[in-house]
Amino acid sequence: CDVTREKHIARAGRIVARRLPYPWMGWGRWGCLPGPFHRDRMRTAPTLTPARLPGTTEHGQLQALLYYGNKDIRLEDWPEPEPRPGELKLRVAYCGICATDIEEWQDGPLYVQHDTPNPLSGRIAPIIMGHEITARVAETGPGVGGFQPGDRVAVQDVMPCGSCYYCRRGMPSACPVQAITGFSADGGLAEYMAWPADLCVKLPDHVPSQEAALVEPAAVASHAVRRSAVRLGDRVAVIGVGTVGLLTLQTLKAAGAVVYAIDKKAKNLALAARVGADATIDVSAEDGGERLLDLTDGIGPDMVFEVSGAPETPIQAIQWVRPWGKVVLVGIYTARPQFYFHEIVGGEKEVVGSVSLEARDVREAVRLLSDGKLQVRELISDVVPLSRVVEDGFERMLTPEEDLFRILIEPGR
Repeated sequence: CDVTREKHIARAGRIVARRLPYPWMGWGRWGCLPGPFHRDRMRTAPTLTPARLPGTTEHGQLQALLYYGNKDIRLEDWPEPEPRPGELKLRVAYCGICATDIEEWQDGPLYVQHDTPNPLSGRIAPIIMGHEITARVAETGPGVGGFQPGDRVAVQDVMPCGSCYYCRRGMPSACPVQAITGFSADGGLAEYMAWPADLCVKLPDHVPSQEAALVEPAAVASHAVRRSAVRLGDRVAVIGVGTVGLLTLQTLKAAGAVVYAIDKKAKNLALAARVGADATIDVSAEDGGERLLDLTDGIGPDMVFEVSGAPETPIQAIQWVRPWGKVVLVGIYTARPQFYFHEIVGGEKEVVGSVSLEARDVREAVRLLSDGKLQVRELISDVVPLSRVVEDGFERMLTPEEDLFRILIEPGR
């Protein structure tokens, strides 16, 4: 077992501390298991087979894309879930394919629960993929109020335990046993899913369901902008204006910042200009640092958001931000470049990491989308049926000549 030691805190209702895999911070961090109040959310964790899963029925079958392991994803029949107390049964309308899904497929398992079951969901690979989800309520579980069948919702894909050190201090995105749809809980690349009602946000009637599938990456952007504490009039550079970068740009504009978009792709920079970038910088044709100095009267930007995940761009972000400025790292990194830390110390610069989201970030993303502050239609590159998810979704995302933002999967099509 990968759980290496346990330490019980004696008294009913207290938590059990364990040394558990921590997906965002590595191994060996002390986390928590939920106390009795939270155990109604936990699924049991027997050996899982397609014929018997916790929270499912033997008589319904659905189509789902399952992650089995490295370069092994399969579209299969799978038991249809039934909602437990506090849950909604959701009919998935659309689910986006994220670059993290592709990385997990090609290079993983990185974040997929593959060795021991997640303490909250009880799930382990094979697991249904997909975490950028919009859906309709099909059925409400016992004890659920405020939702009716037919309601459209955006899904908060991160389920924190609610009782650990971080959750109790208002930092649920750092929960060490969190369950995440598509990685450590069954996700949205299926016809139906079951998910806690308190992690679903109703959508306004005028927000199209296709656009609402971008709420999850918009919430990642909202979380990063909130972590930055950006102020009105701040001059901010965004390195990497793919899907999350463009949503970060627009969220910064909604906060009143002056925003410069930086990328190597002309298509991305053209779209950045259309959604509000104050200037665009093509680093394949000019020096990004010099151009930023020109735009900021020789001072440098107040903040730089790194959203590309490329090996060299975090270093550039630190070099380009002004002294006493702030760098927010949002990209997912696999390389380990060497770095001269005096670049931070000498300029008294601040570096902040941002990777997840919280309930307030999802609500803010829905609000910005509802108010027209986020333009996401051009971020939807294609919509394909679940039956073609591998060929026209995942495999297409690997094609270097394809210039894609988000491919949405429509399970009901």
